[in-house]
Formats: sequence, structure tokens, C-alpha cells
Amino acid sequence: MEQQKMIIDGNRLKETLEKFADFGRTENNGVTRLSLSEEDRLARDYFCSCCEELGMFVEIDDMGTIYATLEGLETKQPIVIGSHLDTVKKGGRFDGVLGVVAGLEVARTLVENNIKPRIPLMIVNFTNEEGARFEPSMMASGVLSGKFSKATMLKKTDGNGITFEEALHSIGYAGKEESRLKEATALLELHIEQGPILERESLSIGVVECVLGMVCYEIEVIGESDHAGTTPMDMRKDALFAATNIISEARTKLSALDSELVFTMGRMNVLPNVHTVIPNKVVFSLEARHKDPAVIRQVEDIIQGLTVIPSNEGCTIKTTKLWDRSTVWFNPQICTLLENSTKTLGYSYKRMVSGAGHDAQFIASYVPTAMIFVPSIKGKSHCEEELTTWEDCEKGVNVLLETVLVM
Repeated sequence: MEQQKMIIDGNRLKETLEKFADFGRTENNGVTRLSLSEEDRLARDYFCSCCEELGMFVEIDDMGTIYATLEGLETKQPIVIGSHLDTVKKGGRFDGVLGVVAGLEVARTLVENNIKPRIPLMIVNFTNEEGARFEPSMMASGVLSGKFSKATMLKKTDGNGITFEEALHSIGYAGKEESRLKEATALLELHIEQGPILERESLSIGVVECVLGMVCYEIEVIGESDHAGTTPMDMRKDALFAATNIISEARTKLSALDSELVFTMGRMNVLPNVHTVIPNKVVFSLEARHKDPAVIRQVEDIIQGLTVIPSNEGCTIKTTKLWDRSTVWFNPQICTLLENSTKTLGYSYKRMVSGAGHDAQFIASYVPTAMIFVPSIKGKSHCEEELTTWEDCEKGVNVLLETVLVM
């Protein structure tokens, strides 16, 4: 008879997630817990107390990231499980915090079963993943991985002019640089999908192979302003008409490239923005995401070719590349371990990609890293309606527990 697999306490997981949601819970059952706010301090304090109750050693680094370590049988670099406790304004109860509480529940399960893991287990709470109060997002993991300058990040200010450094000290979470995560056997991040794919396909687990590469351009259309009532249509250089032609052409050409390509025109400014004046200037953004750099290059060719489209309404078109990022591929061996754990537990799953950014993508530059997703109902996230079933949350944590036990 096959031995029953060890699983976590689903009720305790639910109660812990709801307890964290109390730190900033909104009237519509969402959460506002901005980085380094009083609500964040309370969540951090509670997290540290939970870890200390388990006999874990808690450290804080110079960016406020918290590390709690459960001793292992061997003196190896730890298996790290974690994510972030901060949220956006009126965010949800699962984004980020699920990945931290997952590590806590794995540790609790080991301790209550008197199991000392072979490899030390570390739970991490990365500071300011969301970037909702202090930009940019993924700030602490960016400093850890050398993507961002610590000195520059400490000077970042919120809407009230408070610096990151001031806020860090004000909540009592300015730690030591020597406490930073430098090495690890693996980093495992459990996160809600924040998209509709798993739910649409009735799957419980997504084994995430990569975070998509992306490119973002600004497109500027220059025309001429004239009176909206007196200028004949054939004498106009209407920047907004030109912009709509450009958007239509871009959509047609980009849609033909690859079914997995996603692209968005998300920001637009029309000048002078007066109903009696023909627009003389339109500026809008165009970003695109795909795992294959060759497809991204094709996207850039299409965008740059928009400057010479025939339907320019006599306007001048300029494209400026604002930024890009390469696809971050996760460690194949760790992905396979997570996949095997999912199979062992009998959960439905698929290999997939992440269109959103996560701390794991920065840590992957120096630690073997992988992620798993659990479904988001209707794909909703970064809103109070964000929801993942308790059963799917439990399954995600069980995959992590099984992986820790077999590593």
C-alpha cells in the first residue's frame, strides 16, 4: 500500500491568509498594505513572530527584506520560499502574501511532524515588490541582484515626499547588508496567476518556465492645430486621426505575428485636448511581450515602420524606445522538480509563462529559481475582487512541501 503523502493544514493556511488580510483590509474585502506603511509594519511583525514561534532564526537586511531560517540536517545553502507582503492600493488578499505564507505553512508542517529538513529552509519577504508607494517595483530583489543601485533606491520618494530610507527606519526594519541573500540551493516562489489561463483550462497548477521579455515604445504624432469648425477636412493635419490609423495598422500587423504575443497601447495624451481645436499632437505608448527575442525584434521592426505609413494624415510620426527586458528563463531542473511534485500529488497542471514581473526573475540571475502559479478566478488581480479558491491555495503549498521533502 502506497504511503500517504504529507500535506499541509488547509484550514490553518486559510486562517493565516485571512489574518494577514486584516493588516490593511478594505471595506470590499481587499487589502491596501503599501510598502513600509504602518499596515506593512504590522504584517511584518506578525510574520516574524510566527517564524520565531517555530524556532526559526530571523534576519533583516539593509533593504528591509526579512529572512527566517529553519535549521537543516546538512550545512547546505537553504531552499528559499517566499514572495512579498506589500500590496497595491485596494489590492487583493492573495497577491504576494500567498508566497510568504506558503513558506510559513511548509515550515509549520515540518515542525509539527518533527521533521528536520535535509537542507535548511528559508522563508523570505522581499521589500517593495509592487512599487505602489516607491517606484520601481521589485526594488529589494533588484538591489540584491545588482539590477538597481541601493543608494539610488534609498532616495526614492512617495507622494508625500518621504524617502524609502526614512520610511524603512520609521517602521524599524532597516537591517544589515551582511544579512542579504547571497547564495541558495533554490528559490521557489508560489504566486497567483493574475491571469485567466489556468481557470479557463480547469487546471490547478502552473509550472512557470519563464517571465516574458518585453519592449515599450512611445509614439509621437505631430500635426497642426486649427479651428474645428472652419478648417475643411482635406486641409487638416489631424494628429488624432493619424494616431488612430497608426494604432489600427499596428494592431493588424502585430496580431499576425504570433498567437502568444500580447501588446497594449495603454497611455495616450491628446493635445491641446480642446473640443473646438484640431489636435496637433498625440503621444501614446505601445508595449509588447513575448518569450522569443526573435518575435520581439519583429515587433520593433513593425513599430519603427509606423513612421512611414501612407495614412499619416500629413503628420510627422516619431517612435522612441523607452525600455526593454529580456525573457528570464527559470532553472530547468527546478521546474522539473516542481512538475514531478505536482504529478506525485495528482494535481492537474501545465507548463506556462508569466507575463507579469516577479521578484523571482531578478533572483534567478544568481540563484537556481522557479515559480508555480495557482488560478486566479476570472483572471482578476490588483483589485479587491482578486480571488483564488482555498483548495487551489492549499494545492500550491502542497507542491512546495513535496518539493522541499524530495530535494
